Amino acid sequence: MNPSDNLKQIVEAALLASGKAMSLDRLQDLFDEMERPDKKALRAVLQELAEDYQDRGIEVREVASGWRIQVTKACAPWVSRLWEEKPPRYSRALMETLALIAYRQPITRGEIEDIRGVSVSSNIMRTLQEREWVRVVGHRDVPGRPSLYGTTREFLDYFGLKSLDDLPTLAEIRDLDVINEELNLPEPDKDAATEGEEEQESTAEEPSAQDIDAETETGEARDSDEKA
Repeated sequence: MNPSDNLKQIVEAALLASGKAMSLDRLQDLFDEMERPDKKALRAVLQELAEDYQDRGIEVREVASGWRIQVTKACAPWVSRLWEEKPPRYSRALMETLALIAYRQPITRGEIEDIRGVSVSSNIMRTLQEREWVRVVGHRDVPGRPSLYGTTREFLDYFGLKSLDDLPTLAEIRDLDVINEELNLPEPDKDAATEGEEEQESTAEEPSAQDIDAETETGEARDSDEKA
C-alpha cells in the first residue's frame, strides 16, 4: 500500500483503532520520515472523512485533543445500552459549579459560593478534579491566595467541544436544564454529598407554611398596635 495513494484510508483506520482523539502530530508519527504527509494533507483527508460520514450513525469530529470517530448524538441513547454500567449522573449543584467555572474562569471557590449563595461541597470540587474536567490554573493575589480554577482539555473532549468558543452563549442559556441539553449531559440526580446543600437552597427560597402564618400574625399584631 502506497501511503500517498491511500492516506485517507490509513487515517480512517487509525482513528477507528485508536478509540480516542488523535492530534495531527500523532497522525504524522504513524508514517516513516520519508513518507510522512504534511499537516495540510492530513487536514484535507480529515475533512473529506467528515463529509463522508454525514448522515450516518458515526461521525468524524475535531475536539480539543485532535480528531476522532464517535457515535452521533442522535444515536447515543441506543448505543449506550451496549454497556451494562450506566454513565455517572451528577447533581444540580455540581453542574452549576462546573458551568460557573466554564463561563467565568479563572474563578475561585469563594467567588463560586458568592454567586450561588451557598457553600460548595468539597466532594464537588474533588469530583470535578478527579474527572480531570477542572484544574488549578493559578492563585488570586489576595490574602490567603485562594486557588483559581479553570476547565481542561479533557473537559472539552468529554463534551465534544473544540474550544470554549463552542460553548452555548449565555444569552442562549436560561437555566441548568438548557445547559444539560446543549452539552448532552445526563439529567442530574441528587447525591449524598450535595443533597443537604440543595435542600438548604430550597429552604432558603421557599418559606414553610408555618413561617408564613407566623409572619402574618406578626403583621396583624403590628397593625392593631398602630390603630390603637
